Amino acid sequence: MIGTFEILARDPKTSARLGRLHTAHGIVETPIFMPVGTQATVKCMTPDELRELKAQIILSNTYHLVIRPGTDLIAKAGGLHKFMSWDGPILTDSGGYQVFSLAKLRKISKDGVEFQSHVDGATLFLGPRESMAAQAALGSDIVMAFDECPHWPCDREYACSSLELTLQWAARCREQQLSDGQLLFGIVQGSVFPDLRERGARELVALGFDGYAIGGVSVGEPPAEMMRQVEMTVPFLPQDRPRYVMGVGTPPQILEMIARGVDMFDCVLPTRVARNGTIFTAHGTYAIKNARYREDFGPLEEGCECYACRNFTRAYIRHLFRTSEILGLRLMTWHNLHLYLGTLRRAREAIAAGAFEEFRREFTAAYTEGIEVDEIV
Repeated sequence: MIGTFEILARDPKTSARLGRLHTAHGIVETPIFMPVGTQATVKCMTPDELRELKAQIILSNTYHLVIRPGTDLIAKAGGLHKFMSWDGPILTDSGGYQVFSLAKLRKISKDGVEFQSHVDGATLFLGPRESMAAQAALGSDIVMAFDECPHWPCDREYACSSLELTLQWAARCREQQLSDGQLLFGIVQGSVFPDLRERGARELVALGFDGYAIGGVSVGEPPAEMMRQVEMTVPFLPQDRPRYVMGVGTPPQILEMIARGVDMFDCVLPTRVARNGTIFTAHGTYAIKNARYREDFGPLEEGCECYACRNFTRAYIRHLFRTSEILGLRLMTWHNLHLYLGTLRRAREAIAAGAFEEFRREFTAAYTEGIEVDEIV
């Protein structure tokens, strides 16, 4: 049944859980990492390649799709799934993150946000009604409520007013009509203040959403503070609904959050840094453009079975980057997504076996020991 979230197993030593979320376009096994396809494409990857990587669900962004090509055009194409030729589940962000990331180009009111388009300067208004209508037209499987993502650091007064606005908008989002089979997730805000996080979670739960996201993290705060915000929110979220931390993070950070009871994740990190020449491996990160790899004829990661590692060497991929060949970006992206998706698959297997804590500890130790000092990720 669409919207059902089953808990299949729990780790005995942590709050990690193995789940199954039913959507209109298939089942999503959790914990899960969602590759980011902001503008109806995961950069450098085709839908068939994502399927080969066993990606279950991807993320797109309402603000960017409203700007280009427009939701009317996508609706005429038959919806976002047909438009981008992806038959699996899709989650669409509401545009709320752009309230943070495009702070210099927007004005906030009680009804929503007026943006000055980052593309051509045209005026765009998004509020609860507009965001829900746009996501209904897109036909995504999971719709995110429209919220305000506050900056960091922010004082308590601003955090209070921001949370109040987010809760008012969440209530309006619940009133809007979505397409059949679409699930609606609420987003908990409250910045670094425990009582505001608790209030945000409790009031959203009272409204009744299909899932709950923890927003306002990874916006510049230290990693320890980010983890603390998750810890202060999770206890107030229902056990029978999926929990989603937005926009996070490195593989060890994701495992830490799984240990705290989080089920869903997205982040641009694996694809973005791949295009800059950084590789994620189970033993840390490194920069493929470093001179030491000029005559290195081994794979990007020893023991990796992804397409890039099976067929190409570090020396070759370094050559592609030095000559600005697009294949280099594609191979690096392929490997990084393989690492992220594979790590989450192993996490699910470990939870099922009752051994997640051991897996998390061993993975983090190997990853941390292997990070190159000249590469900061």
